[in-house]
Amino acid sequence: MGVKITDTTLRDAHQSLMATRLRTADILPIAEEMDRVGFFSLEAWGGATFDACIRFLNEDPWERLRTFKAHMPKTPLQMLLRGQNLVGYRHYADDVVEEFVRLAIKNGVSLFRIFDALNDLRNMTTAIRAVKKGKAHVQGTICYTVSPVHTIEIFVQMAVELEKAGCDSICVKDMAGLITPKAASELIRALIKMVHLPISLHSHCTTGLAPLSYEAAIQAGVNILDTAMGPFSGGTSQPPTESIVAALKDTEFDTGLDLELLAEISTHFTALREKYHDLIDPIAQRPDVSALLHQIPGGMLSNLLSQLKEQKKVEKYPEVLKEIPRVRQDLGFPPLVTPTSQIVGTQAVLNVIFRERYARVSKEVKEYCLGYYGKTPAPIDPQIKKKIIGKEKPIEGRPADLIKPQLDILKKEAGRMGILKKEEDLITFALYPNVAPKFLQGKLKQETP
Repeated sequence: MGVKITDTTLRDAHQSLMATRLRTADILPIAEEMDRVGFFSLEAWGGATFDACIRFLNEDPWERLRTFKAHMPKTPLQMLLRGQNLVGYRHYADDVVEEFVRLAIKNGVSLFRIFDALNDLRNMTTAIRAVKKGKAHVQGTICYTVSPVHTIEIFVQMAVELEKAGCDSICVKDMAGLITPKAASELIRALIKMVHLPISLHSHCTTGLAPLSYEAAIQAGVNILDTAMGPFSGGTSQPPTESIVAALKDTEFDTGLDLELLAEISTHFTALREKYHDLIDPIAQRPDVSALLHQIPGGMLSNLLSQLKEQKKVEKYPEVLKEIPRVRQDLGFPPLVTPTSQIVGTQAVLNVIFRERYARVSKEVKEYCLGYYGKTPAPIDPQIKKKIIGKEKPIEGRPADLIKPQLDILKKEAGRMGILKKEEDLITFALYPNVAPKFLQGKLKQETP
């Protein structure tokens, strides 16, 4: 059986390399060719694309999705969904999750890659059920990370639970490029033994390991790999689609994809890379093996730098990189992916700037310690926890059970503002109550490319 390819150029690749700035108009001239390739799926929505469309591009993300579907009708369009966080940065009520999923399916998403930053399945169940109800494909996702508590057994157990929850495939999501060839081989083999679903591997070239780990995963029997078109590959993005396809040609793993067509598509993205050259940070383009030590995904590195620039403390960057693993250990080894990467990163910055650890804590760190983000992989350091939350009692159970239905209240509020022109506008407002009104009133401007 040949290996199938999920191409990430339209979502993760430009999110990783150039802060999610590709516009719909950039993509449409090549969309029909991409649809002809025969990819397993095209990751084209979700993650930061929704937020960036509104905040920077003055584009309606729903309209973008509909347009993509119209130009790419044959290939399943895939989105990245942060479980109960959807495409935002906090938990939303179940009714918001259900309506978001319904509208995403209606507008063109047919494959949902659903994950939770803490690998807490309770934060994924509502989204999984909603996707199943809409008869779309659920790709249950395991956030891969390295720590004393993240073992192959733990990851496999999660995959078994995801299969029981009704998922159609499993994705190992290695957001910081940490998976080594040995680890990839062992994990893929263990998953194939215990679950009866297609297995996908998603990695980044941040440490330079991804192509080697992909080869190990292929030999171990992986079914699907995430890649990006050459001009938007490498660095903090995925391995190149064309190279993986060429490497597997005439082997038992042959993808069956047309290299000539891929080369034609690649030419289009080469021109786009030139157009946005100034947006691509040199740090994002080169492999950095130190990521194996601090485990920081590429997008998080640029966030940290901008936080330090705002504080005029750029010289503290090396110190912050050393502080991040310490904070992560204190907080129970969360995988570093949105929103936990921001929570850990911001706290590390505060610890370094104020020269006393946890002298200042962000609201998010306090809520994290109170259980509002879910169950941590390991217990939080008891002394740190006490310093952060004092005598407050952490919550038990699923965090979203504490959130009352939100849609009716939001509908009235948005109605008073006169910002609802179509049903999707309510969800846009629910996700981003601060930015959405200006966007929906036409008061935001597109930033200059």
